[in-house]
Amino acid sequence: MEHKHIWRARALGDLKHNVCGLRQLGFAALVAASFALPDSAEAQNYSFNSVAVEGNQRVDAATIVTYAGIARGETVSAGDLNEAYQRILDSGLFEKVEIVPQGNRLIIQVTEFPTINRIAFEGNRKIKDDDLADFIDSTSRQVFSPTKAERDAATITEAYAQNGRVSARVTPKVIRRSDNRVDLVFEIFEGRKIEVNRIGFVGNRAYSDRRLRRAIQSKQAGLLRALIEADTFVEDRIEFDKQVLTDFYNARGYVDFRVTGTNAELAQERDGYFVTFNVQEGQQFSFGEITTVSDIPEADAEEYQSVSRIRPGQTYSPSLVEKSIARMERLAIRNGVDFLRVEPRITRNDRDLTLDIEFALVRGERVFVERIDIEGNTTTLDRVIRRQFELAEGDPFNPREIREAAERIRALNYFEDTDVNAREGSRPDQVVVDVNVEEKTTGSLTFGASYSTNSGVGISVGFSERNFLGRGQQLTAAIAASENNVNYNFSFVEPAFLGRDVAFGLDFALLETDDDFSQFDTVDGVFRPSLTFPVSENGRLSLYYQAGYQDISNYVGQSGVLTAESNLGEQWTSSIGYNYTFDTRRDGLDPNSGVLLSFGQRFAGVGGDRDYIETTARLVAQTMVLNEEVTLRATLEAGSLHFMNGQSSRAVERYSNQIMRGFEPNGIGPIEGNEHLGGDSYAVAKFEAEFPLGLPDEYGISGGAFYDVGGIWGVDATNATSPVASRSFKARHVAGVSLFWESPFGPLRFNWSTALQKEPGDIDQAFDLTVRTDF
Repeated sequence: MEHKHIWRARALGDLKHNVCGLRQLGFAALVAASFALPDSAEAQNYSFNSVAVEGNQRVDAATIVTYAGIARGETVSAGDLNEAYQRILDSGLFEKVEIVPQGNRLIIQVTEFPTINRIAFEGNRKIKDDDLADFIDSTSRQVFSPTKAERDAATITEAYAQNGRVSARVTPKVIRRSDNRVDLVFEIFEGRKIEVNRIGFVGNRAYSDRRLRRAIQSKQAGLLRALIEADTFVEDRIEFDKQVLTDFYNARGYVDFRVTGTNAELAQERDGYFVTFNVQEGQQFSFGEITTVSDIPEADAEEYQSVSRIRPGQTYSPSLVEKSIARMERLAIRNGVDFLRVEPRITRNDRDLTLDIEFALVRGERVFVERIDIEGNTTTLDRVIRRQFELAEGDPFNPREIREAAERIRALNYFEDTDVNAREGSRPDQVVVDVNVEEKTTGSLTFGASYSTNSGVGISVGFSERNFLGRGQQLTAAIAASENNVNYNFSFVEPAFLGRDVAFGLDFALLETDDDFSQFDTVDGVFRPSLTFPVSENGRLSLYYQAGYQDISNYVGQSGVLTAESNLGEQWTSSIGYNYTFDTRRDGLDPNSGVLLSFGQRFAGVGGDRDYIETTARLVAQTMVLNEEVTLRATLEAGSLHFMNGQSSRAVERYSNQIMRGFEPNGIGPIEGNEHLGGDSYAVAKFEAEFPLGLPDEYGISGGAFYDVGGIWGVDATNATSPVASRSFKARHVAGVSLFWESPFGPLRFNWSTALQKEPGDIDQAFDLTVRTDF
């Protein structure tokens, strides 16, 4: 029985005797009363003129009589009395129940369960008290329930198991207090985290174990991770990894792939698991013939076929089919064709390993969205979630749009869990979309310290919030200061300006330098509001206004160019500009390749002191080869400043070396004497490869090689007092190797480089350490 189960727990031993013993006493009293009657016929039947309840304090006597179910004057048997006893006990309100027949009078004696005075947790260090309190159902000032306490203990144990502590034990214990009260204490033995010592795969031929381990969420715990960020075994994560593997292979054309089984074996020392995925890859398929047919008169098949990006011979991917369906359905909305549905009909050709796709345009059910219900968002405003839907109340219902909206909500990264479902509404032709979310922390406060030989000791303070005031806005503020430099940064983004798919941005930055290692002091401030919006599926355009302030002072060098520029003093810049980006990294046709194109211009002279045009362009392409073991990346980048009305650039406006590896930040370009001036133009081509080093995956270490070629040139030498070198383009060549480390402090990159070709006065750099960024 449930009560006996919980009283067996060691922590509740003080109540075990009472509950079990009193059950026996209640039943014994009933049996004794039945044998005291004169004959067997009378012993089996009772009739009571009155029913009395004794011992109750909180529960009304009438309620207890109702539980018993025995009416006055009703003839009942011994079995009926036993059932009445059981019903009262099963109510969960009483610690002890005793039924005593006394002639024509029935006495029900009860001892109520105590109330909970307080709830405490002992032995927990990894999960806080407040978090544990959210897991359990028992609360203070409520009636104590042994069954509920045992259930709460199991819930806490499961929470620890999800944290990787499968050996955790939780024991509920009660401590008696006055006035029929108890303290409920959960004694917790957390145990150790059980790590995943090894993840292996059986049956994989197309992709190595190393590549598949990078795809799944579970990670191995090795030497470095055991010290810093050891991973743990979580059974639910293994189940999720099975789906991840299926999606990974399906996206690469392996339509028959399946995980035939998983095996998680506990190590002999019981301190880790060996996890093995048994997989069956099958054959890789490509797209065959792509056609479109229409059952709807107003939908022309050729028009809808034209928006599909799939081409015969491409590796098959379900995501490409889904994207083509989405494009066709969006075209139907633009054309005013309601309830159009696209059904992909797939014909398999095993001989040539192709899949023919026929997109059938059919009329779907006439179902409308009645409403969208949102629950669980304690911080995030409803409108932030609602704007992720392209449909609204009253629109035709589209299941694909619901799935895409769910993905967009998850991509916000505001919620720990997101569940989006559709159910039937008030009528058969209407549906209600239910959105249930669970909030998570979206802000951070950072403190840092640094030291360099140039700037001395530095400190930094930063605040970042991705969901400011629950409005979906991004707010970032940071201050970094050292002995000679101060840098202020502020950024704000409203992603849905005026309720549209337009991002409004506001950026402010101010940099003040007073560096003994520099020939002059500078002040450089920028204020820039901007609007960014989509212009195509993969393209976005940003329009902005930029106000700038620059000052060069206290110049102590010998350069005539820099002397003339410092004499100009404070200068204000007022400009407008645009920047176009085209990005296929998420929505491209090839999951292993991506392209990022950026082109922009800024026109200064809309007021202010400066009059010039700045043009920049950047193209990055990336692909993975050798069964996705090696990543190849190429970058082409260029920029140019063109001054007008007799003006020329200043050092704070020109390009210094932030473009290529192997040289100091201001180590190449035009030079007067021994002072680098920077340049009005730059161009660089970078080529690099990233590859495994054969080290265990859990170390997070990989290698790379790179080759850069480029240069900085162009400067007005009118005021030069000595010859200026490298005024025209002179290519520098650099080669080197890299070490990538996914460290606990963030992704780091170590570069060792050699300048294969340089110019006199260039300052090369054999080693540098940077924070790795994705292209």
